[in-house]
Amino acid sequence: MTHRKRVTKAVIPAAGLGTRFLPATKAMPKEMLPVVDRPAIQYVVSEAVRAGLDDVLMITGRSKRALEDHFDRVPSLEAALADKGDTRKLELVNEATDLGDIHYVRQIDAKGLGHAVLCAKRHVGDEPFAVLLGDDLIGEDEHLLEEMIRVQQETGGSVIALMEVDPEAISAYGCADVERVDGDDYVRVKGLVEKPEASEAPSNLAVIGRYVLSPRVFDVLEETGPGRGGEIQLTDALESLAGMDGEGAGVYAVVFKGSRYDTGDKVSYLKAVVELACARHDLGPALKPWLKELAGGF
Repeated sequence: MTHRKRVTKAVIPAAGLGTRFLPATKAMPKEMLPVVDRPAIQYVVSEAVRAGLDDVLMITGRSKRALEDHFDRVPSLEAALADKGDTRKLELVNEATDLGDIHYVRQIDAKGLGHAVLCAKRHVGDEPFAVLLGDDLIGEDEHLLEEMIRVQQETGGSVIALMEVDPEAISAYGCADVERVDGDDYVRVKGLVEKPEASEAPSNLAVIGRYVLSPRVFDVLEETGPGRGGEIQLTDALESLAGMDGEGAGVYAVVFKGSRYDTGDKVSYLKAVVELACARHDLGPALKPWLKELAGGF
């Protein structure tokens, strides 16, 4: 395998308005919505760190100061917990602070996901990097990101994550046209379409919010004009990369079959809260019997 630069950086776009969760997100970033007792964004940062990416850049926007505060030290709170001898809560508070090296840059204009990724160019430089969307939570026992990094290092191109969805639901996602790669457990992407009608979709393989990208994507994004919704779409840039040759070109995909929650969708968000709570030793034993009793009443 050709020697390639390691993937060490993660980019987390977090500038969206979260309108699907109004009025809860009127004054609070959608990324700070609690999933049990941690904000959704902390699960995403933890996933990046578990995959070895402890250099994290968040792309934020106006009214997102709470994100920076959450990952910052709070000396007065830490001192109060220490004085009370509440070491467990002190550990939980420090968990977010100690995750990794977190940086922030503001997306001044909301021009789409492609533009948000382009905002990371100066920080990322000429290295491959991961992009994790805050709306998607991946099960803590899954190794999707690690597998995608492996494929990127092997191919030198960009790697996306795909999941099979109901064909009638594909219009809510980017959709991939793929072909098998002989002898490997990943696929090559021939084309991408952003939110196609079900009748025009090339497959039922939906793009979900995990990417490991070649730095060549920045050059393509700089030449990519507004697409669907008048925004600069990352999908459009990847569609271009898929048809290019040379180092850093080509797009590949890992088809994910594990646990994933879309916390931008109210029902999926509630499922994430319930399932993650049930899996915990401190909450599951009390919650599961109540859920069975509740379900029996419907």
